[in-house]
Amino acid sequence: MSAVEYWSILKYRLMIPMFPNDETCPVCRKACLDKYEEHALHCRELSGFKYRHDFVRDALMDILRRAGISAKKEAPVNFLTDPSDERSTLRPADVLVFGWEGGKHACVDLTGVSPLAGFRENGFVAGQAVLKAESKKLEKHAKVCEDNQHAFVPMAFDTFGSLAPETVRFLSRVQRVVHNFSTPQGRGFVFSRLGFSIQKGMVAQFVARLPAILM
Repeated sequence: MSAVEYWSILKYRLMIPMFPNDETCPVCRKACLDKYEEHALHCRELSGFKYRHDFVRDALMDILRRAGISAKKEAPVNFLTDPSDERSTLRPADVLVFGWEGGKHACVDLTGVSPLAGFRENGFVAGQAVLKAESKKLEKHAKVCEDNQHAFVPMAFDTFGSLAPETVRFLSRVQRVVHNFSTPQGRGFVFSRLGFSIQKGMVAQFVARLPAILM
């Protein structure tokens, strides 16, 4: 990370205000940037809005490759869809891990959420947002995957780096495979690599909105 990127992430993690409360977003020119950077993480007008999601997905693919686990990203599986989207277009699995569970392939679906979303009304509870995101993913896709002889892994994480239980379970298994090939010094590789990727994926959304004087 550059100095500006590191400074931005550090302020976010420490909940130090980065923007004035009522400053207009320089990207979408509509909403106001709130002091806790919530809008910066959810504004869809920035080119490459899915950058954070895709950056973490690609990091996961590299980890699986290093562990010798066969997987494919953006794999068409011909049954994943979200009924709430009101469309018939099937979506690919973010990552398809071959032969993951009892000979079944596993559809890994990544989702990143902000733990600060709605905290003004409901208060801040550590880990609450990521648990809710995991529950929603399971409700949407677990049964259809089971019906089609696939396992489903909801890989939910939040912008502070918290991981949902199913995510921890999945990565812990990957970590055990990595242990067979790594030195003792590299045994934290899986979780540290994913943790850094989450933070690195966020930083583009912050830096794109910083006043030029701070760059």
